[in-house]
Amino acid sequence: MKKKILVTGGAGFLGSHLCERLLNEGNEVLCLDNYFTGGKQNIEHLISNPYFELIRHDVTMPFFVEVDEIYNMACPASPIHYQYNPIKTIKTSVMGAINMLGLAKRIKAKILQASTSEVYGDPEVHPQTEEYWGSVNPIGPRSCYDEGKRCAESLFINYHNQNDVRIKIARIFNTYGPRMHPADGRVVSNFIVQALQGNDITVYGDGSQTRSFCYADDLVDGLIRLMNTDDSVNGPINIGNPNEFTILELAQKVIELTASKSKIIYEPLPTDDPLQRQPNIDKARKILGWEPKIKLDEGLVKTIEYFKKVL
Repeated sequence: MKKKILVTGGAGFLGSHLCERLLNEGNEVLCLDNYFTGGKQNIEHLISNPYFELIRHDVTMPFFVEVDEIYNMACPASPIHYQYNPIKTIKTSVMGAINMLGLAKRIKAKILQASTSEVYGDPEVHPQTEEYWGSVNPIGPRSCYDEGKRCAESLFINYHNQNDVRIKIARIFNTYGPRMHPADGRVVSNFIVQALQGNDITVYGDGSQTRSFCYADDLVDGLIRLMNTDDSVNGPINIGNPNEFTILELAQKVIELTASKSKIIYEPLPTDDPLQRQPNIDKARKILGWEPKIKLDEGLVKTIEYFKKVL
C-alpha cells in the first residue's frame, strides 16, 4: 500500500535523506521547502521520480494537502543559520508546528516532530534520558532554536491530549553525513571543510567538550521506525549515537582521514554552548529495536568524499 507522505524541510540535509528513503520504500512523497537552508541540489536526483513532488512553501503559512503521514523537519538547525534571523527561527518551530498539527488534525494524518537534543540545553544530567527536563537559557542567543523546539513539543502533546492527533516526537542528537551545508558552522562540516582546504582547524574551548555523532542513514532509519510504531507510542524518544567523543578527538580523526596538513587552533567557547551531549537510547532500543550501526570512521569517510565533490 503506497502511503502519501509530506516531508516539511524535505530539501534540507536530513529531510532529503528521509525523502529518498521513503521513495525507495515505495511511497509517494511531497517535499515542502522554502530553501532557506535546504537546496534543490539535495533532491535533484529525486525530481524525475513520478512519485516525488516538490513544493516551494514556508511552513509558517498554512498549507492544505491530503496525506497519510507528515514528517515535520522544517527548521534551520545550525547556530549560524538559526541565529541569522532568530524571530523567523522561532516562528518556523512554533507556527510550523501549529500549521502542520492543524493539517494533521483535519486530515487525520499521523505526524512526527523532529525535535532536538537542544531541548536539554547545557545538561546537568549525563547521559540525557527523555525524562530530563533540560537546562535552557530562555533569553540566550540559542534560545530561538531551543525554546522554539521545546514549545513545538508542548504543542504536539497538547494537540494529542486535546484533539486525539496521532503524534510522534523524536529528539534528534548531532547528525552528520553527505548533503550537510558546507557553511553551516557545525563541527563535522567545519572540520572537514577546513581540513580539505588546508586551513587551521578551529576548536572552541579546550576541545574537551563532548558530542555524539550519528550518521544520517542511521538517524532516518530511527525516524521511520518511530513513525511506524502503534498509536500508544508518542515519544519523546532520543535518536542519536551514544558513543561520546571529545571535539579534539573528532578534529584529530578528520585530519587523519583527510591526510590534511591542517593545524588545530583554539578559540573561546561560544555562549551557552553545551559541554556534554550524549543520548541515553534505552527507549529507542526497546521500543523501536533501533540503534546506530555506522561507526564514526566509516561515516566520516563517506562525508569527506561528499565534501571533496562539493568543494
